[in-house]
Amino acid sequence: MPHAAHDAARCNGGTIMVDLVIRGDTVVTPQGVGAHDILIAGDKIAAVAAPGSLPVPQGVRVIDATGKIVMPGGIDPHVHCKWHLPSPDGTATLTQGPEIVSVAAVHGGTTTMIDFTRAQQGTTVRDAIEQRDKDWVGHCACDYATHLMVEGALPLDLPGQIGEAIQAGYPTVKIFTTDITPSRKGRMVDFGDIWEIFQVLAANGGMGVIHSEDNDIVMHMYGKLIREGRTGFENMAEVHNTLSEDVSFRRIIRLAEKVPGTALYMMHVSAATGVSAIAEARARGVPIYGESLHQYMLYNKEDYKKPNGQIYHTYPSLKGPEDHAALWQGTLDGSINCVATDEICCTLKQKLQGVRIDDTTGGNAGVEPRVALMYTEMVGKRGYSLRRYVDLVSTNAAKIMGMYPRKGAIAAGSDADICVLDPNDKRVVKASEMHETDYSPWEGRQMEAWPCLTVVRGQIAVENGVFKGSLGHGKWIHRKVDPAMIANPCL
Repeated sequence: MPHAAHDAARCNGGTIMVDLVIRGDTVVTPQGVGAHDILIAGDKIAAVAAPGSLPVPQGVRVIDATGKIVMPGGIDPHVHCKWHLPSPDGTATLTQGPEIVSVAAVHGGTTTMIDFTRAQQGTTVRDAIEQRDKDWVGHCACDYATHLMVEGALPLDLPGQIGEAIQAGYPTVKIFTTDITPSRKGRMVDFGDIWEIFQVLAANGGMGVIHSEDNDIVMHMYGKLIREGRTGFENMAEVHNTLSEDVSFRRIIRLAEKVPGTALYMMHVSAATGVSAIAEARARGVPIYGESLHQYMLYNKEDYKKPNGQIYHTYPSLKGPEDHAALWQGTLDGSINCVATDEICCTLKQKLQGVRIDDTTGGNAGVEPRVALMYTEMVGKRGYSLRRYVDLVSTNAAKIMGMYPRKGAIAAGSDADICVLDPNDKRVVKASEMHETDYSPWEGRQMEAWPCLTVVRGQIAVENGVFKGSLGHGKWIHRKVDPAMIANPCL
């Protein structure tokens, strides 16, 4: 979409080109919340100034966001687009790609997503990256990046390739400590290989992005429940249990401590035991950060018993009310830094195709409602400050993942990624009105606000529910983790 006519405005004695101005009385900036004009020039924020303090040239559009919340665009650091989706019959399909998911994202106020590149799907890491790029370049309405993912027995030459990739702007590496289900052999990386990867991360300024469960406990529980005939997916929390999270988190943390300079990002923390392990490690000075998912914070294992209870599931599993309490407390004490989705965009039929503990489809269609849902739960129901809420859905992910202040901030020089939430739009979530798939785990929930404007690098992507962006606009983001995030537990 073309920019408005270029014109000039005076700023501190200099001249800046202005394409768009957003004027709000509740603008969330790194310095606090207040009334500001946001002047956008090209794809950057040119200035953030007191309302009316800078002249707006004739012909430049001014969007009045008075009475609304103006915040940095949401960042979802954990999505899976065009992803391998196994079926109980042994066949497999691919989930929806960024053509669908990114459009849903911008409708929901998210302007950056981080997906995954599986290293084993190329002859080299570079080849895998080039293959994965084909899924994204020209297919995405928002900006994006990918974590590298290593799986199974690692080739001897892989660590060196990982080091090169970190230097090339792929600084986060996902590692599994479990195969997740008996049918997914080859996901888990053994601790000797993890040790080698940690040394590469420490030497190159990278960060470990960990799916951490204790494989012995998980596989033991699969065998136990199958022998007992309790194979229904409603028993998932017994398999992917709190003890597994406790043991695995502490083991991976201990290994990281033995490789100075290793930083960790624990994905989809689901249990109080995981929160405690992170909190204790941070107190010792370990540079470790926690991510939870909105499913884990708002649904529990009893929800598996509801009709179509699979729609609430993603791996490891939903837990109990005491785990809810710990996760929410973690968002206040620094143990949980980001709220992500583990996005898997598939149909309801595909989501329900597995009915057993060993074949239930993971992931969830959640990228569109996430920003509004967490505003509702954090600010509306729990009284969180706007600043803390924005940290949890945007800014912290940018800081941890090596994108700040380009992303996650309304500040001069930052990318013009902006979400405007309208607190007068208290809609009820309906899958039929969203843009991902034919179901939503959030169906029927009333929101306290909904995005009315999403801007991605200066381009209006969605305005009042109308998509105005383009799939060619989204760009890959080169990332470099701030050394301060690796030196000590920040945030």
